[in-house]
Amino acid sequence: MNLTDPTNGYLNFVLITEARLGIASASQNGEVSIEPRTPHAEEWVSRLVRCEPNAMHCMLVEPEKIPALFHPCVEEDKNSPSAVRDPGCACRRTLYDPAFGLPVVGEHFERPGEDGVDQWTYRTYAPLDLRPDDTFSRFIVSRGLFWARTAKGLLSILPQRRALGYGIGYRGGGPHALAAYLSQVAETDGRNTAAGALYEKAHPAILSWTQSGPAHRATNELTLHDLKAMQRV
Repeated sequence: MNLTDPTNGYLNFVLITEARLGIASASQNGEVSIEPRTPHAEEWVSRLVRCEPNAMHCMLVEPEKIPALFHPCVEEDKNSPSAVRDPGCACRRTLYDPAFGLPVVGEHFERPGEDGVDQWTYRTYAPLDLRPDDTFSRFIVSRGLFWARTAKGLLSILPQRRALGYGIGYRGGGPHALAAYLSQVAETDGRNTAAGALYEKAHPAILSWTQSGPAHRATNELTLHDLKAMQRV
């Protein structure tokens, strides 16, 4: 077991490996898949830094795809093992988020032609907390992705624990987990941003909003002031 410095809450990351069973997994952090189709996703992707593959990247792909982490993109080497016909590409690219030190794997799918496709999807882990010298300022939901903007202007994937995934626009565990987290943030003036808030901590007004249809259908932003005002209703 490899545990990062527990005094840095935003870097809480546990790597569990069982070599005999071929298992490697993160036991705490929620996994997120991101396509850069919104300004917020593009902003996040723009700060990623390429790096050599490491053990944490291996947890973000299927075991049979691990070798592809070491193959170049067809755009860099036309003879790459990741090349597919035409020539297209199905490579993996390893990066990290310098703001939180978390691993990122970019999955490339390219199919040339008149109806061709050239797209990247990024898989990563959500942090368990925001940076300890910063506070929560704004909540953003856009195309099913959940973000936090801090008082210092940093964009972050909303802190999330595995098995407590967020959702919006229906009655269920996802909206309840999200409402509990936003209630915790509002109650502490943006200071307690650790993932894992208990369901029963969800404020009824915030829960009503996360379960609502309008919240699901659009890009929405709520400031810390907005969340605190909802709690006064």
